[in-house]
Amino acid sequence: MGAGEIASPAALEIEPVYVHEGKASYYADFFHGRTTASGERFSQNRLTAASRRLPLGSRVTVTNADNGRSVEVVINDRGPYVKGRVIDLSRKAAHELGMIQDGVVDVRVEARPSDQPSRSLRQRLERMVAALDPDGTSAPERFVTVAERPDTDPENAELGAAE
Repeated sequence: MGAGEIASPAALEIEPVYVHEGKASYYADFFHGRTTASGERFSQNRLTAASRRLPLGSRVTVTNADNGRSVEVVINDRGPYVKGRVIDLSRKAAHELGMIQDGVVDVRVEARPSDQPSRSLRQRLERMVAALDPDGTSAPERFVTVAERPDTDPENAELGAAE
């Protein structure tokens, strides 16, 4: 590439990021010690969360839209099962976000393939983004939100049906 030329987004290899915006809540103390969908015992004292869409074991960043505070959590359970909510957090994660008093807040959930602890999780997230943005129309930002393709079946996207 010559001087003065701008690299295309593809040439920069911008990482696709799975983004889900909506409401977050946090688990009631009643669930402390119960078994999660991943088989782990739920602890209010760990940075974990439940998601209906993201693969179990995923590492995600949750940002409180009201105050800008962020926390990294591991998805270890399924839920929430309340309309309009996109993630259910442990009390520790909710505390980090400054949402204990409010109980429910607007959040942005971001899952980057490069943040994942395993190759299989990285690949699943890449497939989820591709399923939401098959023609690359979200470039150059490569932030793909679930809301951009509301007709996408979250169960199929989660399972990597776009393989």
